[in-house]
Amino acid sequence: MSIHYYLSWFNNFFPEKLVHCLHEDIQDRKSLVMISAKPSGYTGEQINIDDVSECTWLNQANIIFDEYHFIDYRMQKEDAQQFIQNASVIFLCGGDPVLQNDFLADYELSNVIKDSNAVIIGASAGAINMAAKWLCLKSTGNEVETSTIYDGIGFDHFAYESHSKRDYATFVQGYLFPLSEETDVYAAEQESAMRVKDGKIEIMGPVYLISHSKIQKLVETL
Repeated sequence: MSIHYYLSWFNNFFPEKLVHCLHEDIQDRKSLVMISAKPSGYTGEQINIDDVSECTWLNQANIIFDEYHFIDYRMQKEDAQQFIQNASVIFLCGGDPVLQNDFLADYELSNVIKDSNAVIIGASAGAINMAAKWLCLKSTGNEVETSTIYDGIGFDHFAYESHSKRDYATFVQGYLFPLSEETDVYAAEQESAMRVKDGKIEIMGPVYLISHSKIQKLVETL
């Protein structure tokens, strides 16, 4: 069984409906592996896992693990791969999707993650990198300089967009329309989630499907 969660961002904690689903899906709680989206942004020997927002969401949901591992450039590549292979849940954290994408490539983690039987969760940047494709905009003020389409890990055959300050008014302006001509794009506002269980997509909160330059709000099914 494959279970993938694409999360936007939650300012406080997981909604009750999402907590219920996670409790249902996460039966094995031996090891949580979190993958940084700011892999060079930490100093010191070790990060306090309780300071990671995504971990506090799980703690508040009473989803507790025997072991916690936080992967960034301070960990050796071989150790990172080993922890992922043994993980019960793999959580790709929020932050900078480009830096995380580069880190996944540098440490050759994408295929290791795809081969895992763990429940896979991504928040914001992490969810973006779970999808097949995603769009990176580089802008200065109101003028867009460049847009680049990146390949994600590709658990599911769609593109995903989640940025905390973007909403329907931004999506409808059409910056995702060119990408939507290539593949379906799921664009998420804050406080939303998608669960893809054995290929079946379920929605919680404000999520929009953009396909062939047409946008529609999806009905909540979680």
